[in-house]
Amino acid sequence: MKSAPHIAVLDDEVDITQLLANYLPSHGFRVSQVHDGDALIRLMEHDPADLVLLDLGLPGEDGFSIARRLRGRWQIGLIIVTGRGDAVDKVVGLEVGADDYVTKPFDLRELVARIKAVLRRLLAHPLTPPAGSSLQFAGWRLDVQARSLRNPQGTDVALTSGEFELLSAFAQHPGRVLSRDFLLEHTRGREAAPFDRTIDVQVGRLRRKLQAQQGGTEIIKSVRGAGYILVPPVAHG
Repeated sequence: MKSAPHIAVLDDEVDITQLLANYLPSHGFRVSQVHDGDALIRLMEHDPADLVLLDLGLPGEDGFSIARRLRGRWQIGLIIVTGRGDAVDKVVGLEVGADDYVTKPFDLRELVARIKAVLRRLLAHPLTPPAGSSLQFAGWRLDVQARSLRNPQGTDVALTSGEFELLSAFAQHPGRVLSRDFLLEHTRGREAAPFDRTIDVQVGRLRRKLQAQQGGTEIIKSVRGAGYILVPPVAHG
């Protein structure tokens, strides 16, 4: 029998974590409650979560710092759930690797839908080359089955689920300009939020990861007023 997806809820408000611990299991999830960053890291080391619901306003280490720690070690779903609804906080949250951003107070049914959407993207294989194959461009290797990326030196480069879906879209359509709307639909489908500037944030983050290890050479270029394009040709291998 397939095990239930494991959701870790990090919030310093016990009533919030308890609410989610009571509600989410009825929708097929296993839930762990933690109340600070160190407790979350200990949980991840011993019983890794598939997705983390992360508050920002925490005592001690803030949520942004915790998100960076998570992204440095694990490829998981990450949704920020916070009372901070400012657009700047949303952009920073996406910059540090969040897959989605939900403001409090939230609707429980909507939160479940967003959790399921992120988990679907984690499990999805949008590309259709033969099993075990990979896509190669400019020395990079994107492994579809393993959902991993290796740089020209053969080192794994960590990607968030959103970054993987974006790079997959570009690798499927090399040499073509892809609009923001197309990329938003490809990565989020019907769950796409009206805050579509998230695509620019995620593409920017992906471009920096690629260019940092290419001596500054642009792999993904922006086309003013149109979208973005993957410049090098792509080969199946």
